[in-house]
Amino acid sequence: MRHLRGSQQEQADESEIDLTPMLDVVFIMLIFFIVTASFLKEAGIEINRPEDSQNDPSDSENILIQVTANNEVWLNQRRIDIRAVRSNIERLHAENPEAAVAISAHNEALTEVYAEVADAARQAGVMDVSLKTNED
Repeated sequence: MRHLRGSQQEQADESEIDLTPMLDVVFIMLIFFIVTASFLKEAGIEINRPEDSQNDPSDSENILIQVTANNEVWLNQRRIDIRAVRSNIERLHAENPEAAVAISAHNEALTEVYAEVADAARQAGVMDVSLKTNED
């Protein structure tokens, strides 16, 4: 009987599959995919910014509103309250109906301030609103 059990033990040892080479192949493939994935170009949106041209939105016929770095709103070299933007734009638009609104915002200004000014301009009846950012 012992001899029979010994041969069964040898058969059991021979029937086991050694997974070490398969794991080596899997790890090599994993390393290959990690290395090649880091060189792939990420998909994104290309933005074509317009060049500076003769038709600068800050021309004298347009309504220029400036937003400073500390979120102050300026119109015609005077500081105005954000709630008064709409009435000022309505008055200036009545004087010059062809005028567009150009918002010159500092890079550090909050987006909410720009959005409020742009909304006020549209509520005042001016649909041509443009944004220009600056660092000064």
